Amino acid sequence: MTSVPAEPRAPWAENVQSVLAAFSVDADRGLDSREAARRRVVYGRNQLRATQQRPVLSILAAQFKSVVVILLVVAGGLATAFSEFAEGLAIFAVIIINCTIGFLTEWRAVRSMEALRKFASIDCDVLRDGGVIRVSAEDLVPGDIVLLDAGDLVPADLRLIEAAKLQADESTLTGESLPVRKYTQALEDDTVLLDRHNMAFRGTAINRGTGKGVVIATGMQTEFGKIFEQVRAAEPQQTPLEKRLDVLGQRLAWAVIFIAILIGGAGILVGRELFLAIEVAIALSVAAIPEGLPIVATIALARGMWRMARRNALITRLSAVETLGATNTILTDKTGTLTENRMAVTTLRLADADITVAGSERPAAATFRCDNRDPETSVAAVLDVLLQTGVLCSNASLRIAANGDVQASGDPTELALLVAASARGIWRHEQIEKMPELREDAFDPDAKRMATLHSAETGIHVAVKGAPESIIARSVAVRTGHGDTPLDDQGRKLWMARAERLGDRGLRMLAIAVKTLPDESGDPYSDLVLVGIVGLEDPARVGVRDAISRCKAAGVSVVMVTGDHAATARNIAVAVGLVDAAAESRMFVDGAEVDQLLADAASASLLDARVFSRVTPQQKLKLIDLYQREGYVVAMTGDGVNDAPALKKADIGVAMGVRGTAIAKEASSMVLQDDEFSTIVSAIEQGRVIFANIRKFVVYLLSCNISEVLIVTLATIAGAPLPLLPLQILFLNLVTDVFPALALGVGAGSRSLMARKPRSASENLLTRTHWLGIAVHGIVISVAVLAAMAYSISVLNYGSQMAVTVSFCTLALAQMWHVFNMRSNLRRWINNEITRNVWIWIALATCLLLVLAAVYMPFLSEVLALTAPGVDGWTVIVTASLAPVVLAPFVRRLVLLGR
Repeated sequence: MTSVPAEPRAPWAENVQSVLAAFSVDADRGLDSREAARRRVVYGRNQLRATQQRPVLSILAAQFKSVVVILLVVAGGLATAFSEFAEGLAIFAVIIINCTIGFLTEWRAVRSMEALRKFASIDCDVLRDGGVIRVSAEDLVPGDIVLLDAGDLVPADLRLIEAAKLQADESTLTGESLPVRKYTQALEDDTVLLDRHNMAFRGTAINRGTGKGVVIATGMQTEFGKIFEQVRAAEPQQTPLEKRLDVLGQRLAWAVIFIAILIGGAGILVGRELFLAIEVAIALSVAAIPEGLPIVATIALARGMWRMARRNALITRLSAVETLGATNTILTDKTGTLTENRMAVTTLRLADADITVAGSERPAAATFRCDNRDPETSVAAVLDVLLQTGVLCSNASLRIAANGDVQASGDPTELALLVAASARGIWRHEQIEKMPELREDAFDPDAKRMATLHSAETGIHVAVKGAPESIIARSVAVRTGHGDTPLDDQGRKLWMARAERLGDRGLRMLAIAVKTLPDESGDPYSDLVLVGIVGLEDPARVGVRDAISRCKAAGVSVVMVTGDHAATARNIAVAVGLVDAAAESRMFVDGAEVDQLLADAASASLLDARVFSRVTPQQKLKLIDLYQREGYVVAMTGDGVNDAPALKKADIGVAMGVRGTAIAKEASSMVLQDDEFSTIVSAIEQGRVIFANIRKFVVYLLSCNISEVLIVTLATIAGAPLPLLPLQILFLNLVTDVFPALALGVGAGSRSLMARKPRSASENLLTRTHWLGIAVHGIVISVAVLAAMAYSISVLNYGSQMAVTVSFCTLALAQMWHVFNMRSNLRRWINNEITRNVWIWIALATCLLLVLAAVYMPFLSEVLALTAPGVDGWTVIVTASLAPVVLAPFVRRLVLLGR
């Protein structure tokens, strides 16, 4: 029987020897191959659980889940069953067209995202049988000894047993922007994931140094795997548009069934033949169902998706186009979303002055200002010493090639110092030529300092940098513009206070010091001369402040949810205008408080907050769930593995496309291809346009269909001949309905949409006011059509077929002109969003040609049972069809009175 090592409960809390003993492995030899094979049987391969591809048939079947499509299938089946093959064929053609459009669009989105699921296989160096071999990461087992070097991806969760200047980029897992220095000392049991610096986690990257670690978890047991499992478990929410269209479809279904049974039964009771009664019921079913709705909704959403793609936003679900338009809350990550995800020097504190640094994001571009003036000569001299010391005490590299390309590598903090120094003409490679480096005293994570020793004319020049508390405590003097001044205990306290004020602003701090030694054997950290303190930050992205301002104007709350420290989060929140500098403490919540507030049911305190710091992935899920339970429509932005569960749980997840991980993109409904927060605001605007357009064409389609139902119903009750035949109704629904509706669906929208508050999450697609408008407009159209038919029979003495042609053409033109009633302001007859929409005019011209073809084209007129109405007939048709447009303002007033 294969034995299983007794794994330590918290490997980060055990010393190296205890961890090695627990996994029964020698750090110098590793596992033997046979033992590795045995453990692979027990633990399985080091891979994530496979995600099944969504089958083509599944995507196709999803197109038939719409209630409207189901109703169309029933209507088509009934028509075919009663030998009305033309009607049945036409209905099924509608279904095929709609489902093909939906299938092709969704298939492209699904397949593009499935490509993101294919993780590249990586190899790693492992100790096996006393030697170093290169194996696939999938072959690793707990107990394996893995060797790490700069540039490697960590293949499994490791407890580090050796670390030489080792740093890892863990932003994909933790959200922290800065590289994490690694060491091997044991930590406390309750150390949180963010602070387990003696661990290396799967999926993170080594960007400096070398190391060795023992595998303590593989596959789904890694921290990466646990988050992956949360993504699988987190259920995506049905989008607001899906919910509203479902509600509308269900109402239509019941209405169609009720009307068909009622009118069909009434026809039988008044003595009509069974077949004729069934034909009337089919006509009503066809009239009541807006056949164009699925097609127009699908195309409008698809066009919205294509528009978003042109604006650098990739939509992976059609209905998600609208979701951002309904969003009233954005939970956004800080690092890389609101900030640049790179360090920059912003403040320098010298003995004689505080210097503000601007433009230090690019080499040779920074400006240094002291009280809004250039530094005085004496201050500038100390400034140059500080920058020179910073570039000497570094392992980073910065050069500008002959073609202007920037060549940079190294720790972001060290690079920030090199970039700032370059603006003063101080370059590391030139300084090293003047003062060659003799040796480096590597960074000590416990002492929080490092030093480099250089050959100089005056002796051994020592450059030191580190945490202020470490450097200031060992300083005996401070550099001023007039020489070095002794530093006593009181002076050190004052310098620490200056450093703490920088920390309160959320800046990362480094103290810079120098000294001279007679030879290399001296202590580099005793009797230091403090030069100054450097304040660095991950600066806010350009344009974020304006984007947040637009969100506020549009009634959209922006909430920062980050794994970074509270002071850093607060500083950035103020910088981007998320909160005011004088914001109350209730606007800021630390991750440690989130669980307690949730347990105390203090949802109001959480909903009032605008900045959440030190938040775990599980807490992000809880916050999203809280907002959703309170009725908010939530968008969540993120890029790392740690963001993936929340991205999937949100109403719409927004992943960063440039720096985002594959798992984050897979979990999202939208991927920003430029990583710009302002693109989200554009998406919100586009989403509102799409919803407003959908609402317009739904009102338009339903008012047209209501008029058809009323025409057939009133004629049936009166015992008159059918004014419209089923195939004629279907023709109208696919021609005079669909083309204008499509034009409404692709309109540019009102320019005032982003000045309005978001819709209520519970608001239906159609409100009571909309339904009243649909009903009244439908009545006006139906009365105009029936009046035209009655006039043609009683006054013009037209026969049945010609009278039906009059009613058909009147309805067709009335529905075409009815599109102008969809303008927001009925007082603006000429200049409005409808008349400015060129697609409206193209649609009307197309419809008019098709109506004339239906009347005058021999084959088509025979199928539709139409005949030329003559000049008198056309006079009646045009006159009656204009009535709905003329009466529209009065209808609007009537509707408003009825609210």
